[in-house]
Amino acid sequence: MLIALRGRYNQRELAEALGVTARTLRRWEVGETEPPPYLADAIRQRLLPFTEDATRSDAPFRFIDLFAGIGGIRMAFEAVGGQCVFTSEWNSFAQKTYLANFPDSAHALNGDITKVHEDDIPAHDVLLAGFPCQPFSIAGVSKKNALGRAHGFADETQGTLFFDVARIIAAKRPAAFLLENVKNLVSHDKGNTFRVIKKVLEEELGYHITCKVVDGAHFVPQHRERILIVGFREKTHFSFDDVHLPNARPTMSSILHPQDGSEEPEGHYTVGPKAKVDDRYTLTPKLWAYLQAYAEKHRAAGNGFGFGLVRPDSVARTLSARYYKDGSEILVSQGPRKRPRRLTPRECARLMGFPNDFVIPVSDTQAYKQFGNSVVMPVMREVAVAMKPRILELVDPELAKQKSLLAA
Repeated sequence: MLIALRGRYNQRELAEALGVTARTLRRWEVGETEPPPYLADAIRQRLLPFTEDATRSDAPFRFIDLFAGIGGIRMAFEAVGGQCVFTSEWNSFAQKTYLANFPDSAHALNGDITKVHEDDIPAHDVLLAGFPCQPFSIAGVSKKNALGRAHGFADETQGTLFFDVARIIAAKRPAAFLLENVKNLVSHDKGNTFRVIKKVLEEELGYHITCKVVDGAHFVPQHRERILIVGFREKTHFSFDDVHLPNARPTMSSILHPQDGSEEPEGHYTVGPKAKVDDRYTLTPKLWAYLQAYAEKHRAAGNGFGFGLVRPDSVARTLSARYYKDGSEILVSQGPRKRPRRLTPRECARLMGFPNDFVIPVSDTQAYKQFGNSVVMPVMREVAVAMKPRILELVDPELAKQKSLLAA
């Protein structure tokens, strides 16, 4: 692509447009160094605006996937017809899982979003982000003015990853966004973090936001409360009351390996004609003794700390990214006088609402981290269902009107 552009731009012009030195550009051209993965998107946005129509499809709306993890939110929005046009995820192991499950993406998988200029991100209708929670350090506006520093979101949120969400929203003005975070975001840093986020989104960026804490236990046998922040560029009738949350609560029997031969053995997770869970997932005598002693110590002190033992009729605690260490928050009972076992990565995938054909190409340790950091996909899908008509009202008002008339 770079060589083709040299017919339209000289080396200096091309380097300036891409924000690099002519020397760097030359190294890319001769293969001395590898260009960054977002280069193709940068070229499309800055130098080939006429190609934008080529990236469009029949999808009713386009979205970008930031802090993408293993793609749970993307999967949810693709399920309602959206087209992903940009992805960012910095962790190389998560990238491997993401690429294994979205092999046909027409765009590159970008790494560190802090290194991607907002001008290099394609136009989109919806921004999706499960951004990490970080505290903000805020000085008074008068002090900033005295120091000659700008204030507003570019200053209040600088150094945090929410800043990257805000700068992209400011530059691209998508019709809508969905942000996901831990429930404790509301109380994080004595409420300062959430206050700044709301101020930036509502007052400085001018979006209309709605927030709700949703428990994934409506869809999977796991208590997993997450705060969802939905924003629209203009006022809409979106309400979390329109998000379908089933009353029936599933139990662990719906995600555990049946071990009766009704499913095929998978990798090293299950073995033999009955697809029994491999012995490697059973706790060692030493670890089991330690966890019992630890729990007893805290019980004696009047604390509730300890392992979580589940059976087929149970609902589990929240799966965490530290599950690979000892599995203590969710241990599966294997009967009296038997040591319990960890969940297999496949059971973790099911516990997060991922389909059985979701590819797990990484080690168990990495898989546990990835699912522990992921979203309950069916929750995101139902939010996408509720958001879609409101998105279309802003993206394509005529189409939204036609669909409304057909549904009447």
